Amino acid sequence: MAEKATRERTLMFSKDHPRYKWVALSNTTLGMLMVTINSSIVLISLPAIFKGIQLNPLEPGNVSYLLWMLMGFILVTAVLTMTFGRLGDIYGRVKIYNMGFIIFAVAAVALVFDPFLSGQGALWLIGWRVVQAVGGAMIFANSTAILTDAFPSNKRGMAIGINQIAAIAGSFLGLLIGGVLASIDWHFIFAVTVPFGVLGAIWSIKSLHEVGQRNPGKVDIPGNVLFAVGLVTLLTGITYGIQPYGTESMGWTNPWVYGSIIGGIALLVVFVFVELHHKDPLFNVRLFAIKAFAWGNIAGLMASISRGGLQFMLIIWLQGIWLPLHGFSYEDTPLWAGIYLLPLTIGFLVSGPISGTLSDKFGARTFAVSGLLLVAATFVALLLIPVNFNYGIFAVLTFLNGIGSGMFAAPNRTAIMNSVPANQRGAASGMTGTFQNAGNSLSIGIFFSLMIAGLAATLPNALFSGLTAHGVATDVANQVAATPPVGSLFAAFLGYNPIESILGPLGVLKSLSPANAAALTGQEFFPQLISGPFHSGLIIVFTVAAALSVFGAIASFFAGGKYMHTDTAAVTTVEPAAAEGPVPANLSAELSDV
Repeated sequence: MAEKATRERTLMFSKDHPRYKWVALSNTTLGMLMVTINSSIVLISLPAIFKGIQLNPLEPGNVSYLLWMLMGFILVTAVLTMTFGRLGDIYGRVKIYNMGFIIFAVAAVALVFDPFLSGQGALWLIGWRVVQAVGGAMIFANSTAILTDAFPSNKRGMAIGINQIAAIAGSFLGLLIGGVLASIDWHFIFAVTVPFGVLGAIWSIKSLHEVGQRNPGKVDIPGNVLFAVGLVTLLTGITYGIQPYGTESMGWTNPWVYGSIIGGIALLVVFVFVELHHKDPLFNVRLFAIKAFAWGNIAGLMASISRGGLQFMLIIWLQGIWLPLHGFSYEDTPLWAGIYLLPLTIGFLVSGPISGTLSDKFGARTFAVSGLLLVAATFVALLLIPVNFNYGIFAVLTFLNGIGSGMFAAPNRTAIMNSVPANQRGAASGMTGTFQNAGNSLSIGIFFSLMIAGLAATLPNALFSGLTAHGVATDVANQVAATPPVGSLFAAFLGYNPIESILGPLGVLKSLSPANAAALTGQEFFPQLISGPFHSGLIIVFTVAAALSVFGAIASFFAGGKYMHTDTAAVTTVEPAAAEGPVPANLSAELSDV
């Protein structure tokens, strides 16, 4: 009996065993969940991390540490995902995926044992987060391709649905897990990854096999360098656009910001030109001749940007306004923000696998279009509720937003992966992951900038009036009112008491009466003060997010219905929506409308 059970387990890990696809699904879903949880777990845990390394992130000289703790992991993942997808096609998707698990686990161990404090401690964490992002990019780039190889075409929607919803839900679960662990000890934020990374690495090495078609070729060094430098330059410029410059509340008048953005775009244009003339390109531009691939990625980028904006705005809304007004201390708001955003995650988990499974039968168009239109409607609805909302209404709206995002994500990714040749799946998965991760990075710069622009128009006057009404001298109130809104925004985002973090270093609170000092640093003054200005910024942010979702729905419509790339050389019937533009000859197959 024991020998039979052992033999059965051994056979189950064989690539020819009927259950192998479920092994691949469970392992890649663990990998995606681990990576995406780690992409957001730090966001909610920053107060505990900075307190643990004895660094005040709101001091002017420390803002760069804050920005790179926020952006480093996301930016590096965005830059390297496409590279590792292409390397998976050349050297083996499972091989690159396994290396990713190992690198991720090693970096997690190093993060737990930070030997430094202050700026050096922050640099240690940022550096190892970058290394961890390298491993994350390897996992992210190849997991979808491994699934596409393992599952038959009529089951991919279900499998990719589970995998993609785990990826998206992970970014929100990270908020909850980070809030819980940060309240115990900041080291646990990184330690929680270690057992999953180690066990996942052992499991993937032992159980996953190369079952997909390889596409041997040389590594595109010029393409890799141009893409990495161009995207890093562009995203860095956008990131620093939210940092104050001189007397301005944002950095958009900084010539280095404009130079970085223009230079990054120019390098990416050169990159596309080089790729069109390269024999083994990193970025196979010719795949965009396939409309399901091209429009699906455009829709994915729009959805990713709007989803990233939603995440950050809801955290600020909850932590800076709603939770303090409802009796929660600022120190506790990171944890409770994660808890109160659970309906959003539940919506993803409910709709993703279902819509993915149904898209196997009915195609992606209906689900992707309907999902993004539902997301757009929830953005509009969130603008109509008061800043101090009834939580039941808020929970329903965020749940519906999660439903809509889940309806879109799985069918869209499945349609993209089904539309490409088998030997291009690693590259296609990497390119799609790059659009998704770049969208997350762009959303931080775009939506923080839009929110700060909205706050800059109304917050200074509201802040001046509120401070002087509580005994703060006019000259001090003027000085504080002139402080860039990004300081208050970051304070709320980090779970600090914003007024205390601004007035405390100035010594103002000691000169006030106990009653005025208590009122200014209490749980009602700042939330009530910022409610009006915040809503002004929210109108701009969510209007743009709704528009992006609508554009994504239009792109999903043009992407078409149900597509399958065939491995035969025969020319098959193509749905009109997919027929524009020739499918390049070097893809050695055609799209069929199934």
